[in-house]
Amino acid sequence: MLAGKTGTYADNYQPSYSTAGFYSLSNTGRTIYSMNPAWRFHKGNIKGAEQSGFNDKSWDVVSLPDGIEYLPTEASGCINYQGEVWYRKHFTPEQSWKGKQQFLHFEAIMGKSKIWVNGKLLKEHFGGFLPVIVDVTPYLNYGEDNVIAVCADNSDDPSYPPGKPQDALDFAYFGGIYRDCWMIVHNHVFITDPNYENETAGGGLFVSFDKVSEQSALLKLDAHIRNNSEKSFSGKIVYELYDRNDNRVLSKETNLSVNNGKAKQSSCKATIETPHLWSPDSPYLYKLHVYVKDRAENIIDGYYRRIGIRSVEFKGKDGFWLNGKPYPYPLIGANRHQDYAVIGNALPNSLHWRDAKKLRDAGLRVIRNAHYPQDPAFMDACDELGLFVIVNTPGWQFWNDEPIFAQRVFSDIRNMVRRDRNHPCVWMWEPILNETWYPADFAKNVVDILNEEYPYPYCYAGCDVTARGHEYFPIHFTHPINGGGGAFNTESLDPKISYYTREWGDNVDDWNSHNSPSRANRGWGEVPMLIQAQGYAKNDYQLTSYDALYRTPRQHMGGCLWHSFDHQRGYHPDPFYGGIMDAFRQPKLSYYMFYSQRPAEPNKGLIADSGPMVYIANAMTPFSPKEVTIYSNCDEVRLTYCKGGKQYTYHKPVNEAGMPSPIITFKDVFDVMYDKKLARKGKQADSYLLAEGIMDGKVVATHKVTPARRPAKLLLWADDEKVQMKADGSDIVTVIAAIADENGNIKRLNNYEVKFEIEGQGQLVADEATFTNPRPVLWGTAPVLVRSTTTPGEIKIRTSVVWQGKHTPVSSELVIHTFPSEYTLITNKEEMIQAQSTDRRTNEKASTVSSDCEKRVRELQQELNRLKLREVEKQQSDFE
Repeated sequence: MLAGKTGTYADNYQPSYSTAGFYSLSNTGRTIYSMNPAWRFHKGNIKGAEQSGFNDKSWDVVSLPDGIEYLPTEASGCINYQGEVWYRKHFTPEQSWKGKQQFLHFEAIMGKSKIWVNGKLLKEHFGGFLPVIVDVTPYLNYGEDNVIAVCADNSDDPSYPPGKPQDALDFAYFGGIYRDCWMIVHNHVFITDPNYENETAGGGLFVSFDKVSEQSALLKLDAHIRNNSEKSFSGKIVYELYDRNDNRVLSKETNLSVNNGKAKQSSCKATIETPHLWSPDSPYLYKLHVYVKDRAENIIDGYYRRIGIRSVEFKGKDGFWLNGKPYPYPLIGANRHQDYAVIGNALPNSLHWRDAKKLRDAGLRVIRNAHYPQDPAFMDACDELGLFVIVNTPGWQFWNDEPIFAQRVFSDIRNMVRRDRNHPCVWMWEPILNETWYPADFAKNVVDILNEEYPYPYCYAGCDVTARGHEYFPIHFTHPINGGGGAFNTESLDPKISYYTREWGDNVDDWNSHNSPSRANRGWGEVPMLIQAQGYAKNDYQLTSYDALYRTPRQHMGGCLWHSFDHQRGYHPDPFYGGIMDAFRQPKLSYYMFYSQRPAEPNKGLIADSGPMVYIANAMTPFSPKEVTIYSNCDEVRLTYCKGGKQYTYHKPVNEAGMPSPIITFKDVFDVMYDKKLARKGKQADSYLLAEGIMDGKVVATHKVTPARRPAKLLLWADDEKVQMKADGSDIVTVIAAIADENGNIKRLNNYEVKFEIEGQGQLVADEATFTNPRPVLWGTAPVLVRSTTTPGEIKIRTSVVWQGKHTPVSSELVIHTFPSEYTLITNKEEMIQAQSTDRRTNEKASTVSSDCEKRVRELQQELNRLKLREVEKQQSDFE
């Protein structure tokens, strides 16, 4: 079906992830430690838990990232826990830390949080999507047990973004310490952390560009150095730039002098000749090594960052320009919420990377981080795989007139720019609050803040064309008219403004019921999925589609589908089913429709490359349509129905406006009665659909579908994108079981329940209470999540149908190998052992209505919810 990978990366390539915004270099005096394993956990308020001597032995033990609880796949409607939770970590500091500086770096903690170290309150933070950093240097006790205590509260709170109660929100907060936690140890003279220092356009490392072309590029290098030693420091900062083959292509140094107890911003410029420029089709990354050296050339501190050299320019009527050239076609992308089935927002780095890989494989080139900054690992993956990103500040349809709310919004904007400013994948910023009626001066304020934090070229921001203050933004979000060749306001387009569609494709009856032909649960089968894919491709009603985005002038640059994955919601009882993949990232038919829009010519510079493909969107079940739908990017497609049967041929229109590869439909092909006829004659093997993709007269891609016969066995595989599983106590992989016939054809129409068992160095992230083990088969498959322990080795997963009999499908087994973590794991051994026992946390909030009184209370609450949602419905309609 899909073309083989022809990229330049080796088959054994493994992704790497930054820690606290950088990558480690040996022999620099800077070391990274993982604080993820083994935290004591308690759900609810409890007195005295911040004290070192508090007895937490009865608490569960969990590892980070942690999302408080396991949830069923259908987890919308606020069934997740909201309230206080406590985490306590016991550890003994390494002796090598003595005489150094230690920073505890949480990538995010949901809600409002407080952090104590050995009973001392060191930090209070508001907001759930940006780093929380604590200088713990003076508070550690060597040679004895130390305790970090964290209280996190994800209750509704209007004083910080998003501010809106979860039961009126179109996504779910979830909760907990749901991203990684690191201990960063370095010398007392060091490169600072931009999210800790609170320096406008400063802190840490800031790499910006100007005058970018294929001939040369000007690099501006800013580094913020702090001296917490007892003496003044004199030395220099050294920058070394390495290409993909580890050849040094640039070296630059600047003198440095910092008094004790002070910090200094140091700046220099350098020119690189004939640079490899970053683009979605060639995401070339350099490594920029940064060293702080003393007068004797000793390295005092250092690390590296991956950088991509590129220019982005939005030129109004002339559209988007990349690296000094007009971008040749519309930029089609998708929105992304970060939540995953069962674990909520608590994804390990590998799942974030796989998300980016799947989206890039589908041919997408832009991801809108709706509606908040997302995990650093996802941003790293977008750099690496060639995905532009629209970076959003936290917010959705909510404003609070209390001054503290605006202050915290402004703080979020500053900190998201400081965190993500060095990523080449950043296409534009969306610092505005999504679909919100904010005060008149707000838009001007956020634009001023953005320009303060990024005062260099190639920095742009977008805003809804209907929002207050849109006149301050060079990019306006709007919709193109279906097939009309322009935006809704075509007659009055401002030639200085570039236009983009931030959300498209979601077609609902109203903003309460949410009945929709674009929202198709994968388990509903092929007909709903076919309708969804057709609506996204080219619909016959007035709504933005892939085809419409390709019929616009250059001034309208493309759009992001709402949405890439099915996700949970607060204000609605149903999950959002409009993703091109489900919550486990299993593809729907629309995924293959998007895949077919990729160029047919292979791009040898990518991991996620292009290439010819053909896919038959017909499972040949007794209920499959007679018409056969094909997704392909080939010039010609030949379809054969049955051995010796009729052939059908499709030729792609030449120079026709619209989407690159129209959906191919062959009428009146599949006939279940003819399949029956062949089966009765014992000629089941003669019944098939064979699609051949042809380029320049040669068959370059094929896909064959055969009707699934008698269920005979279970298939089992890991959806790992060839990413090795790390033995760090946190890594997770999705394992998928499928019911199949003797020939391995998946039996799509099947109602079995599948039970998973595990042994070795892994845990099932599943239990009976959340209906995740045993798990019902939907459209032929049943997924489960598997987490690693901290010991490298083998994980053996077995699967079987729940009710065994003489004729039930045969069980299957899968072995997954885990590999050592690249970081030292800081943990208490006793608690680590407990963390690696079966973790059976479930949602404790569910209750049953058992009396007339309780029933009436429930009815009144539902009526109150309906009244609250009218505001949501109106606001969504206003911004539609």
